[in-house]
Amino acid sequence: MKAVIPAAGFGTRFLPFTKSVPKELIPVIDKPVLQYVVEEAAAAGITEILIILSEGKESIVRHFGPEPALEQRLEETGKLELLHKVRSVGQGVSIQFTYQHVLNGLGGAILCAREFVKNDPFAVLLGDNVTSGEPPVLQELLDVFRKKNVFTVAVEQVPRDRVNRYGIIDGTEEEKGVYRLRSLVEKPDPEEAPSDLAIASRYVFPAEIMDCLEQTPPGKNNEVQLTDAMRLLLERQGGCAVKVRGKRHDAGEKLSFLNTTLEFAMMREDLRAPLLKKMKELIGRYS
Repeated sequence: MKAVIPAAGFGTRFLPFTKSVPKELIPVIDKPVLQYVVEEAAAAGITEILIILSEGKESIVRHFGPEPALEQRLEETGKLELLHKVRSVGQGVSIQFTYQHVLNGLGGAILCAREFVKNDPFAVLLGDNVTSGEPPVLQELLDVFRKKNVFTVAVEQVPRDRVNRYGIIDGTEEEKGVYRLRSLVEKPDPEEAPSDLAIASRYVFPAEIMDCLEQTPPGKNNEVQLTDAMRLLLERQGGCAVKVRGKRHDAGEKLSFLNTTLEFAMMREDLRAPLLKKMKELIGRYS
């Protein structure tokens, strides 16, 4: 199984930081967001990954490549635990890179992977969203994809008054947490939304999605909308959604990024107690 990770956006929500550092390399504790995404793919059995970049994001390539001078220095100074962490970045998967020279949306980014995908099914993981929990989110999708043999998307329940921020599904629950799709609606008004289940940054597609993307005319801002191509594929082959048991964390927006960092820090025994102490202090100071 292959995976495609779009990582070409400018990250304008984090300017001026992202003027020089890709948003996908913003750290959650001590690992970049994108590294968590690659590790999720590897944990689900993915062996080949293509990361879609834009100009100026060469630091992502460097992050997943060897760093001989750093590794030598860590070995010489006896920092073997850090050496292991550095060498394990991207371990176990083959990572390739290509460029999206025209930033024409998520659909346009995925189209850049056509030669990589060929005729194989593949997963798509957005590069600024990380997940947690068991079973891994991507693994849940792959299990359903292999069982149903139609494209499969992750969904999560969102507050009804926020459905206009997401792609929303309309479907029938065939088994617990698995929905046979009827339609997909992009950012509907809350009173018109068919459900409160939002598409959640993880997908598994057959190769036929590429034909659908090529046949999808550009929409708003001259972008190729993935949701439009998914509707076309839905008409031709059907599709499923999985209400995942794992949790998605959007690290592409400031408040959500801070929440993600806190949650991941609380999962670590070396950080939990001092962080709780500091949080209590801050609550007392600012409440």
